[in-house]
Amino acid sequence: MFTEFLNGFAILISYFVFFIFIAVLIRVFIDIPTEIFRKTLHTILLGSTFVLVYGFDTWWIAAIASLSFIVIAFPILTLGQRIPGLSKLLTERNTGELRRSMISIFSLFAFLILLCWGILGERYLVLASIFAWGFGDAAAALVGKHFGKHKLEGKMIEGKKSLEGCLAMFLVSFVSVLVILLIYNAVAWYAYFPISLITAAVCTTVELYTKGGMDTVTCPLAAAAVLIPLVHLWGG
Repeated sequence: MFTEFLNGFAILISYFVFFIFIAVLIRVFIDIPTEIFRKTLHTILLGSTFVLVYGFDTWWIAAIASLSFIVIAFPILTLGQRIPGLSKLLTERNTGELRRSMISIFSLFAFLILLCWGILGERYLVLASIFAWGFGDAAAALVGKHFGKHKLEGKMIEGKKSLEGCLAMFLVSFVSVLVILLIYNAVAWYAYFPISLITAAVCTTVELYTKGGMDTVTCPLAAAAVLIPLVHLWGG
């Protein structure tokens, strides 16, 4: 068991070191727009779910690895903030943003691994729940920033959001869930589209009304809350 943890955790750490090093190196030498670089880091984070789900054979070891990553990364990020310009290089919007996000996301990963893989025995639901939010959120930010002309405003809406961004999130979230369900042959043939549509609609709505940057938690949980019953209803 300990060997499994060490091997899987080494893969997880190596994954982040390699891809973040490449991303930062590119940013140093190429003038990449801040939002694109943020979403590059965002995509690297999403990719780590494959390591957590397939780099381990035992669900609880994968969950422990996710929480252990917090223990390792938190002091590194804290010390890194003392390096002049590092926060700006990593596009932190405010001091401590990366640490808070890291704690929230990897705690969420551990919970979804427990629920979807540990209790339900369906590790693909971990990927579907996270990707429903992750890739959709990235699309919403990029499309909304560059093409968002129809602004959405209201007391329950925080920040600058647009109809175009929401539509982008809905579409990409739909495709992300659909691809995962198809790859794993998870449900009856007639259920792929409705499950993907409902999940995407819920994620987009939750993201629109979530405040304080907590969509990193609320959206995957909302996706899981929709996916789990529907997948079991339609043949999961």
